[in-house]
Amino acid sequence: MAAQHTWSIVETTAFDEVARDNPHPRLRDLRETCPVMRDEPVKTWFLTRYEDVRDTVNDRTLWRHWKNSEEGALLRRMDRDPDEPGTDSILSMDEPDHSRVRLPLAKAFYARINAMKPKIEAIIDEVIDSAPHGEPFDLIGEIAVPIPILVIAAILGVESERFREFREWSEASILGLNPLRTPEQTELMEWGSAQLTAYFTELMAARRAEPRDDLISDVVALQAAGAPLSDDEVRTNLTALLIGGNLTTTDLIGNGVWLLLRHPGELAKLKADPSLAAAAVEEILRYESPVAITNRVMSEDREVGGCPMHAHQSVITSLHAANRDPAVFEDPNSFDITRKHVPHVAFGGGSHMCIGAPLARIEAKQALARLFQRFPDLKLAGGEPVWRALPFFRGMEALIVQG
Repeated sequence: MAAQHTWSIVETTAFDEVARDNPHPRLRDLRETCPVMRDEPVKTWFLTRYEDVRDTVNDRTLWRHWKNSEEGALLRRMDRDPDEPGTDSILSMDEPDHSRVRLPLAKAFYARINAMKPKIEAIIDEVIDSAPHGEPFDLIGEIAVPIPILVIAAILGVESERFREFREWSEASILGLNPLRTPEQTELMEWGSAQLTAYFTELMAARRAEPRDDLISDVVALQAAGAPLSDDEVRTNLTALLIGGNLTTTDLIGNGVWLLLRHPGELAKLKADPSLAAAAVEEILRYESPVAITNRVMSEDREVGGCPMHAHQSVITSLHAANRDPAVFEDPNSFDITRKHVPHVAFGGGSHMCIGAPLARIEAKQALARLFQRFPDLKLAGGEPVWRALPFFRGMEALIVQG
């Protein structure tokens, strides 16, 4: 039976000042002493071993939606009252709706990414080439933030004059990912979500009348051809793509640059062999992934890691802890872009594997390759970074560099 432990789940997240700067010591402690922990105050199990995490996220018999969890579970506090009506995104859908919605959306999304790869790379190059040369600048604000918003906006078909509003709305909607948000943040989240809903309604109507070469046109064409997607489901999932395309890719780029500048030997490897960019991205994802956790809900009584769990109990899996498990990764606390590949779990797994993973990889790979080509002498210029206080995510508010 799992023992209680001094660290609560919240104390391993960015909500806690110590864990915000570096969550890994506490996660290591849990993995070594209490790898299957019951955090009773928030009615949630917490898994930190790679094997337990991998098996759980890949198990398609488990529920994904937190509304199936018992009262008091931490993630029941996500984006809205789970008992209120509303359309869910594929992030939280269970079967059969998950496959019905995800499969046609993923097919259209991946086809659009492949068709637009040269344009995506050109957008990234343009952003990096416009960054200040020879003086300090904030890599997050100048490069890591604009790249994913411009890329996802181009994929969706957002007009360039709406980019600023688009960013404001998506930043507000991102607050829905924080189960510990304040009433004021909830109000801002609801405003952002309403703005995006109205905008996507407008854009879908425009594309039905006059299709263009973009994802929204692709999706409304799928609807017209008989794909079983409601307008609400399309709007909700376009919003989810937008949020995912902003926050986590910004953090992937920012975390990656920070790690490479902190590890000059690894950066030297990348500069000597730019073809290592893809491997570098995978090591960044393993070592300091933007997403810290994912969740499942027990669909029946069963044992996990030797501990009995019951139907409707919530389980949070620590992707950060799993990706530094010494039982799987040799010298896991070393950052090594040429390490022997072992699959990390930074994108989750199973049917809920991150739908944006291929796009995130393209963006991060191109951003790293172009950045160090444009700024071969790039260096840190502003001391230690300030990490964002958003629970369950890992990214910086600012990163001052000079090239």
